[in-house]
Amino acid sequence: MESLFGLLKIRVRRGINLAVRDVRSSDPYIVIKMGKQLKTSVMYNNVNPEWNEELTLSVTDPNLPIKLTVYDKDTFSADDKMGDAEFDIKPFIEAVKMHLQDLPSGTIITKVTPCRSNCLSEESTVIWENGCIVQALCLRLRNVECGEVELQLQWVDVPGSKGI
Repeated sequence: MESLFGLLKIRVRRGINLAVRDVRSSDPYIVIKMGKQLKTSVMYNNVNPEWNEELTLSVTDPNLPIKLTVYDKDTFSADDKMGDAEFDIKPFIEAVKMHLQDLPSGTIITKVTPCRSNCLSEESTVIWENGCIVQALCLRLRNVECGEVELQLQWVDVPGSKGI
């Protein structure tokens, strides 16, 4: 069995201007993969869904990117793909490795700028918030005409794990 580094809580906040795949709307859900696959609930008839769902991934290799795919739920046929994105957790993990403590809430630890090698639609900040390190991300979906997804990351140390 692979060694566990820790847990990554991913809060799937919302989708913005997602593609229409049914007559006038879509029934989106998100699949997140990093080894294991996790899925949000389906939001019916909504191209601007607000999930606010928390998914937790076991991180065995912090160098692997996390893949996200948005689908449109269909009843009588295969679900339609509504775009995908990929993001790197290395800058976030580097902030976790600093083992920071007692910072004022809202302190910016590092920033990640959008570039060709990531799917960020805007600058992402890793901040200290209420005693935790968190990162807010807004990802532009690829392989689709439009759409963005907002996420928030938070690290959870697991007693007895390899740790970061």
